[in-house]
Amino acid sequence: MIDAVGNPQSVLLMGGTSEIGLAVVEAFATDRPLRVVLAARASERLDVAKVRLEKLGCAVETVEFDARAVETHSDVVRSAFAHGDIDVALVAFGLLGDNEQAWTDVDAAVELAQVNYTAAVAVGVALGKKLSEQGFGSLVAFSSVAGERARRSNFVYGSTKAGMDAFYSGLTEALRPEGVHVTVVRPGFVHTRMTEGLKPAPLSTTPEAVAAIVVDAVRNRRELVWAPGPLRFVMSALRHVPRPLFRRLPV
Repeated sequence: MIDAVGNPQSVLLMGGTSEIGLAVVEAFATDRPLRVVLAARASERLDVAKVRLEKLGCAVETVEFDARAVETHSDVVRSAFAHGDIDVALVAFGLLGDNEQAWTDVDAAVELAQVNYTAAVAVGVALGKKLSEQGFGSLVAFSSVAGERARRSNFVYGSTKAGMDAFYSGLTEALRPEGVHVTVVRPGFVHTRMTEGLKPAPLSTTPEAVAAIVVDAVRNRRELVWAPGPLRFVMSALRHVPRPLFRRLPV
């Protein structure tokens, strides 16, 4: 279980090669060695992530997980819990995609919706069930500021994150009576492989900076955080800009 100062003993990373997710695991591991379950497709990147965490003293297991194979997600989650309780579960997978392709190509749009929303919901339901059976634990879901208001530049991606965000915000309330805490994280532009080659947005950040915010949120049982924090005020203002003016903004 998570100890009195907020340090977990075990972490599950759904999206086991996520740079942000791995940064969170590493941040927790600086305080104590962890049992870590990495759920991802078999790959060289997964092997590297496993070795990276083992060098920190973590005991690392891997579970085969494909976000597109929704019918397998309940079994994947059961496998992740097979060798013990999970204190913190991170939902950290997703696709950015190409917005111009996504709104003109049915297959591209459906893939974004299936991975970013449908798969996230399936995993959330399965994790909620297992954590409820434990009667404790933290569930962290990585949403995006892109889901707070649809923008022409990435509205397909934003729409999938809006749905995912709404689901986990509701799950926060549903799981509270079960002793399970849910945190929704809304990062802005994060410098990762997924954003490589894109022009950084204002208030861009790093996986390590996001990880510090997540660790603090879990320890202090915060239900909703922005990364970086000032994005909360930026997005609050943007939500209220009239549409004729909003469409003129360089967003």
